[in-house]
Amino acid sequence: MKTITKFILILIIVGTLVILAIKIIRPILEDRAAKNASDAVETKGKIVVRIDSWAGYYPIASQRMKKSLRKEGYLLECVDDKSDLTGRMKALASGEIQFAVATVDSYILNAEPLKFPGRIIAVIDESKGGDAIVAWKESVPNLEALKGTKSFRTAYTPNSPSHQLIKAAGTHFGIPALKSMDPSRKVETAESLEALKLLLGHKVDVAVLWEPDVSKALAAGAVKLLGTENTTRLIVDVLLVNTDYAKDHPDIVALFLKTYFRTLKSYSSGPEDLKKEMCDELKLDPSVVEKMLGGVSWVNLTDNCQDWFGIASPGRQAEQGLVDTIDSTIEILRDSGDFSGNPLPDSDPYRIMQKGFVEDLYRKGLETGFKSLDGDPAAASATQGIDHPFSELTEAQWASLREVGTLKIEPIVFQTGTSDLLLEGKEDLDKIVARLKHYPTFRILVKGHTSMRGDPEANGALSLDRASAAARYLQVTYGIDPHRIRSLGLGGTKPLPREPGESGRAYDYRLPRVELSLLSEVY
Repeated sequence: MKTITKFILILIIVGTLVILAIKIIRPILEDRAAKNASDAVETKGKIVVRIDSWAGYYPIASQRMKKSLRKEGYLLECVDDKSDLTGRMKALASGEIQFAVATVDSYILNAEPLKFPGRIIAVIDESKGGDAIVAWKESVPNLEALKGTKSFRTAYTPNSPSHQLIKAAGTHFGIPALKSMDPSRKVETAESLEALKLLLGHKVDVAVLWEPDVSKALAAGAVKLLGTENTTRLIVDVLLVNTDYAKDHPDIVALFLKTYFRTLKSYSSGPEDLKKEMCDELKLDPSVVEKMLGGVSWVNLTDNCQDWFGIASPGRQAEQGLVDTIDSTIEILRDSGDFSGNPLPDSDPYRIMQKGFVEDLYRKGLETGFKSLDGDPAAASATQGIDHPFSELTEAQWASLREVGTLKIEPIVFQTGTSDLLLEGKEDLDKIVARLKHYPTFRILVKGHTSMRGDPEANGALSLDRASAAARYLQVTYGIDPHRIRSLGLGGTKPLPREPGESGRAYDYRLPRVELSLLSEVY
C-alpha cells in the first residue's frame, strides 16, 4: 500500500474517532456547564429507592422527605415498581439502586437466589389491619371451616404480604389447604382489587386483600377470618441498603436514615398533615386514606433500637424482635414448601442485618436529647449542666415519653403526715442530683407513693404534695427547668413487692416513698 494511501486511512480513522469523542464528550461538557451555571452545582448526588404503593412507605416517598434531602444536596428518586419484588432485588444486587423496601418474607424469598445483596438497616412498619383473609360467611364462617373436606376457591396475590398471611395461617392453625393449595382451587391475581372483584362476583369463596379493599369487602357483607391487627411481628416491612454502597458511603446511608426518622417524627407529631398530604399527592379520598393509615403501625427510631435490634438505653431491657421475625418467617416458608432448609448464609439471621446505623443515630440522640436529629446544632450543644433549658410539653407529649428507669434513691424523709421536707430528705435529694448530672437530656418524673392504709383519696393527695415538694426543691436549689420536671401522686396504688420474710411493719415503712424516673423522648 502506498504511503499516501496509508496516510489517508489514518486520517479517516483519527477523524472518525474525533467525531465520536465529540458526540460522547460534548453532551457531558454541556451538562456540566449547565449545572455549573445553575443551583444544581450544589447537588452532591442521587439516591434511588424502589418501593410500591403500600401506605407504610409513604414517608420515604413524600415530598417532605425529598425536600429535606435536597437541602443536604441529594436528589431522592422513588421508583414504584408495582410490587415487582424479583426485579427490585435484582436492581439492588446490581447497584442500580441504593435502597429498597420489602417485607421480611419477600426479601428472603427474592434475595436468596442473589445471595442476599442487601442488609436490613431499619424496620419501617408492621401491618396492623392492612392485610386480611376474608370470606362469605355462609361458605366459610371461620378459619376452622377451611379444615373441612369441602374445597374452597381462594383468590390472592402471589409473593405479596397477603400471600405470607395465608402461609402463616396454614402453618399456625394447621390448615394444609392454605399451605399448598390445589392449583384448581386457587386464583392468582395481579393485585388486591382484582381479588376483591372475584369475591364480590362470587367467583371465589375466600380472598386475601389489603386496604382499602378489606373494608370494601366487609361493607359488602364478607367476614374477616384473620387480619393482621391481631398479629404481632408477622408482616414486617424493612429498609434495605446495597451491601457495597453501605460500606463505601456510610455517611450517605446515615443521612438517609436520619432524614427518614426526622420525617417520620414530623408526621407522628402532625398526623393531620400526613392525611392531607396523602390525599393531595395521591389524589385519594380522605376516607380511603383513613383506612389505609389505619392498617399501618410505623416503627420509630427508639422502637427500632429497643424492640427490634436489641439496642438498650440506660436502665432498660431491649428485645431482638427482628431476629425473632426472621426466624419465624423462615419457619413458615419452610413449612409452606418454599425452602427445604434455612436459606440464610450459615443459617444466621444476623448475616442479613446491620444495626450500626440506627444504633449510632440513637446513641447520639440520647446524648443530645435528640436535638441532633432535630437539626438544631445550637440546641444539641446546650446539654451541659443540670440547669439547661427544656421546651414546654403538652399533656399528650408528656404521655408519649418513655420511661428509661428509676434512679436509686434513699427514702426521702418528710414530717409525718405532711409534705414538709425534713433536713434528711433534702440531703437525699442533694445526693440524687449528682446522678442526674450524668443524664442531662432526660426529663424527670417525680412519683409520690404512700402506704396502702387509710383513705385512698387522701393518700393520693398527700403523695402528690410530697412529689411536688421534692420537685420544687430541685428547681429552686439547682435551677432545674420547670418544663423538664413534673410530679405525679400515686397514693398506695403502686406498692413495692414484699420481700421474703419481711415483717408487716418493715414493709409498711418502705411503702411511703418518692421516686425519680427518667423519661426519654420517643424519636
